Amino acid sequence: MSVQIGPSLLQKLSEMQDRKTFQELNWTGTFVEYLDLVASNPKIARNAFQRIYDMIISYGSEEFIDAKKRLVRYNFFSDSSFDRDDAIFGLEIPLMRLVNFFKGAAQGYGTEKRVLLLHGPVGSSKSTIVRRLKRGLEHYSRQDEGALYTYDWFLGEIPEGEAWDSSTLVESDWEKCPMNEEPLHLVPRELRESFLADFNADRPEDEQVRIVGDLCPSCRYNFKEMMLRYKGDWIKVIRHIRVRRLIFSEQDRLGIGTFQPKDEKNQDSTELTGDINYRKIAIYGSDSDPRAFNFDGEFNIANRGMIEFVEMLKLDVAFLYDLLGASQEHKIKSKKFAQTDIDEVIVGHTNEPEYRRLENNEFMEALKDRTVRIDVPYITRLRDEIRIYERDFNRKRVKVHIAPHTLEVAAMWAVLTRLEHPKKPNLTLLQKMKLYNGKTLPGFTEDNIKELRKESNREGMEGISPRYIQDKISNALVSFQSDGYINPFMVLNELESGLKNHALVTNDEDRKHYRDLLSLVKEEYTEIVKNEVQRAISADEEAIKRLCGNYIDNIKAYTQREKVRNRYTGQYEESDERLMRSIEEKIDIPESRKDDFRREIMNYIGALAIEGKTFDYKTNERLHKALELKLFEDQKDSIKLTSLVSRVIDKDTQEKIDVVKARLIRDFGYNEQSATDVLNYVASIFARGDTKGSY
Repeated sequence: MSVQIGPSLLQKLSEMQDRKTFQELNWTGTFVEYLDLVASNPKIARNAFQRIYDMIISYGSEEFIDAKKRLVRYNFFSDSSFDRDDAIFGLEIPLMRLVNFFKGAAQGYGTEKRVLLLHGPVGSSKSTIVRRLKRGLEHYSRQDEGALYTYDWFLGEIPEGEAWDSSTLVESDWEKCPMNEEPLHLVPRELRESFLADFNADRPEDEQVRIVGDLCPSCRYNFKEMMLRYKGDWIKVIRHIRVRRLIFSEQDRLGIGTFQPKDEKNQDSTELTGDINYRKIAIYGSDSDPRAFNFDGEFNIANRGMIEFVEMLKLDVAFLYDLLGASQEHKIKSKKFAQTDIDEVIVGHTNEPEYRRLENNEFMEALKDRTVRIDVPYITRLRDEIRIYERDFNRKRVKVHIAPHTLEVAAMWAVLTRLEHPKKPNLTLLQKMKLYNGKTLPGFTEDNIKELRKESNREGMEGISPRYIQDKISNALVSFQSDGYINPFMVLNELESGLKNHALVTNDEDRKHYRDLLSLVKEEYTEIVKNEVQRAISADEEAIKRLCGNYIDNIKAYTQREKVRNRYTGQYEESDERLMRSIEEKIDIPESRKDDFRREIMNYIGALAIEGKTFDYKTNERLHKALELKLFEDQKDSIKLTSLVSRVIDKDTQEKIDVVKARLIRDFGYNEQSATDVLNYVASIFARGDTKGSY
């Protein structure tokens, strides 16, 4: 059956087109009109480093404190307006160093003469950072604040003394600048000083326009020919120029280049700097005529933007030599031509083995001296690792239900493999991970966290890659698709079974260490779900409020040495020490510290009262936790959760279990099947008598 596309649908598509924006992005004008644009907005003539820095800053930033260290989070790296699939999480320090590199280069402090090299283990987001910069440039060049321009030559005849419109000239006579140069390069070098003195008059220092670099060989040839045609009349030459808006596009090879290693026999440096067009040699008679040369190497087409060197140090040494002049002098050497000026950011990325080889190669001192290395480690903060997997495996993308904590335990294991064992004897690896994740632990301060990070020099440079985790989550989703959901144990089993074939885990000692960490994660998950079920059982708000009121009455009487009025008999009695201790012991308050804890609660209540506020147990995390655990202990026997294991459940118990299950679904994100399985799992733990837990 054929589907007819009616005219109304085509009309709707036509109306959806933004013609005004299209015309703005395809603006053309004369050189004089371009000068007016630059005069009103000098940022149009920025260099590549300034443009990238301004692009990053334009998205804003936020400061935050992490372990007493002031950090900056740049919104550009997580903004979803241009590339929602490549958001970067948890790499604030490397990204701060990256932005500082661009800031120094933008201000001309020297880093603009360096190759930026991102260095780190596989899967640590090096390629993602570069890809985000490229996509960002594409998006930024389409915005008003990121506008930039280049020009074309009209090689035909223009009638003397007549006003003309470039749109009326024959299009085939127009020739584009092959390197998308800055139109101000057309100002002759001998006239630039005088021109800029007048142009920048009365402008503040940060708004002054500069002209750096000369014309490419092709435009230089056209310029000379035109100057000869008009006997040195530059004004007439400029009439042959059409300035146009330049929009970066990696796919169209405009302003963004990518170079990666291939078979050395089939790859040479002409891929970087262009090659002779042998067909045109027959026309122009010389292989050194710029008209017989294709200026379409990656360095050429990336002019005004950036070039990425994929796995840079895997390249043959001959390619790396081209980087020396390109970085330090901002010049490239094409075959048969003099050095050509370029304006572009050079970014490479590499793994540790290749970088070690560079360090040990004494013949590459010049490249090492021109390289700024930024380490990009794996994430070591749990919440940021979780965000990576939540981005890829969420309800919009995955139809199979993912049980709560499934992504969390996978992320937990990944982070643990990257951490170095703490040197403090009273601190476990799991506790270290929790400290890094912002959790407070008794006896540890933010200063301790700073010390832990300082003593761990290579933390995050080894361990399991997020790619491995993503692959195993994907395997679990496929394997258990018929079940309708996956749980943490399914993913943990996939992670463990894959270790024997993991290409990067070749050491039996490492493999054993990773398996031990999986066991540790399983134990932690068990504690998490025990506590979750406890909270679901004790989620009776009114019961907790009554228990809290009773506790507050008793500690008030205790701290003020008074008696408590029994709500039922009306008689005054001694404070109930047994009740108070039964609550306090749930959060490990020792006998010797009970007075301090009780006074702390009373002082907190008093401070709220002075401010005219009412005490709410939910605002005190430790007390809230203690009350829930106490209520769970009081209620668990009446619910008889262990009867789930025997499968013999009376009607009253079943109704109570259904209430708990409904709470797990409503409050914790389970579905019917995963809630049932979690209850069965926790019931089996209680049946074994293992009821101790904390959260």
